Amino acid sequence: HLAGESITSGPWTQNRKNKILNSRIEGTRLLCSKLTELDRPPKVLLCASGIHYYPFIGGEEFDELGPSGVGFLCDVCKSWEKMTKFATKKGIRVINLRFGVVLSPKGGALAVMLPIFKCGLGGRLGQGKQYMSWIAIDDVVGIIDHCLLDDQLTGPVNVCAPESVTNIDFTRTLGEVLRRPTILPLPEVVVKILFGQMGRETLLADFRIIPRKLLKRNFTFRSE
Repeated sequence: HLAGESITSGPWTQNRKNKILNSRIEGTRLLCSKLTELDRPPKVLLCASGIHYYPFIGGEEFDELGPSGVGFLCDVCKSWEKMTKFATKKGIRVINLRFGVVLSPKGGALAVMLPIFKCGLGGRLGQGKQYMSWIAIDDVVGIIDHCLLDDQLTGPVNVCAPESVTNIDFTRTLGEVLRRPTILPLPEVVVKILFGQMGRETLLADFRIIPRKLLKRNFTFRSE
């Protein structure tokens, strides 16, 4: 279950924030309610969530036992995961997939970045010291498959690579791969002016998340 209003499709007006939150809460509640009514409900439910569940400042490492943070997206993640309890009570094995930044040239954050960087207009965001917990799209598919088949996995699972990278390192690497300069930084104050709360909780957020459960279950990452 991956459905929900996009968090980056427009400014975070109160109306849009309501859509982001309610699309996840109501959709998940409806799905879980219908699953519990089945004579033969599925054995497992994988439901999307995000690493925004955790605190997003300071560069401190957190695994699945880490505390919840504060902020709009944190509240969204907590409310989203709470709705899956209806399925858990029915005996369905529920996994809350706490996604990091999914990298794919065909969509998501990387697809937005590529045209900018290819034009030589890319650069670090703010000081560039904030960590980004990322995951390649091929590993996302592998993790989903692994979670479906591994009966020992339940509850939150961090869907991110074992090693996070700083924004400045990611920017430099992307520039080297594309053979383009990355000399046009976007200062923190400009990010906040242009993107407001969304910029603070996404572009400037400092996430260093460890996929502890997957590592313990010997999942092999293709991209690290």
